[in-house]
Amino acid sequence: MSTTDPSALARLRVAQRNEITEHHVYRRLAHLVRDPENRHTLEKIADDELSHYRAFTEISGRKVGPDRLRAGFYVLVSRLFGLTFGVKLMEKGEEHAQGVYAGLEATFPQLHLVREDEERHEHALLDMLDDERLKYVGSVVLGLNDALVELTGVLAGLSFAFQNTRLIALSGLITGIAAALSMAASEYLSRRAEEGQNAGKSSFYTGMAYIVTVLLLVGPYLFLHSYLLCLALALIMAVLIIFVFTFYLSIAKDLPFTGRFLEMAGISLGVAALSFGISVVVKKLLGVDVGA
Repeated sequence: MSTTDPSALARLRVAQRNEITEHHVYRRLAHLVRDPENRHTLEKIADDELSHYRAFTEISGRKVGPDRLRAGFYVLVSRLFGLTFGVKLMEKGEEHAQGVYAGLEATFPQLHLVREDEERHEHALLDMLDDERLKYVGSVVLGLNDALVELTGVLAGLSFAFQNTRLIALSGLITGIAAALSMAASEYLSRRAEEGQNAGKSSFYTGMAYIVTVLLLVGPYLFLHSYLLCLALALIMAVLIIFVFTFYLSIAKDLPFTGRFLEMAGISLGVAALSFGISVVVKKLLGVDVGA
């Protein structure tokens, strides 16, 4: 190893540490999941990562320990946001590692087999993971999208019409909760007609996504007195919700991020602007003046 480029050897050891770190992540996740098929899949990936680490150790001539902080982070993310999201988020970092491996192959030809194994086995195994949360992501999207579009419009209209944060909050909560119950009931009836669908769970996910969105958007009106500030915060919150959920979908389901984010944000903010304009016109036409 004395004739080896020191920078190449340093990069090799970074990759070596990544492999043993990911081995520990998959092994810990395998002990946490209940589904036997998921456990077997994760154990297989963990064994593959350990095999890669051992191959790297033979090349580098030195053992390295795992990054325990990084391993703990991915285990925590997997427990909070779902198994598929956690492991696919980690594998996004592995895409960079593929480039590192390719760059090192000129110095260490043995890495060609490791890179091929990474590309072939792990992605195939990840596609086998069965995550219940992803089964009902369509129901979550339904509740989330409807709440964002409807509530941003309602709050924008009510903000100008009432100009009273307590009254806006009351109206927004009543409208939002009623709409959430209606949407959940519609989702239940819709799923009842489809075979293989759990209508109760679909309805629950739709309703909860709607209600959580309502509470986040209406929240500023419950604590602040400036209706314009509250509206601005509600719109910012809407964009943040769209950003977070679109990012989640882009990782968990391998969907494009930018286009979906811009589409959802554009629709929600466009409806809010249109509703605000309609409220101005209607208020003037009807001559209604609600005191603050």
